[in-house]
Amino acid sequence: MGKQVLGSGTSVGANYREASRGRSKAEFIAKMGDCLKELDETIYWFELLSEGGIVAKEKLADLAKEANELTTIFVTIIKNAKENSAQ
Repeated sequence: MGKQVLGSGTSVGANYREASRGRSKAEFIAKMGDCLKELDETIYWFELLSEGGIVAKEKLADLAKEANELTTIFVTIIKNAKENSAQ
């Protein structure tokens, strides 16, 4: 599971970098969507690690909080990008 968290967690940054270098608004939105997908997967692995008793919930609390905060930020970015592209 640790390798899964490492993969999905680092993929968020890689996809964000790709999004920021996107050649079009559509590409930007799609890559930001990939960021959300990877964040959701990372949160899922955090939950499994915690609920499975593999890692203490307290040790993952800050990471899970940050992942949820990033989710909120990315949802807002995508929403704004979609609204701006419709104008």
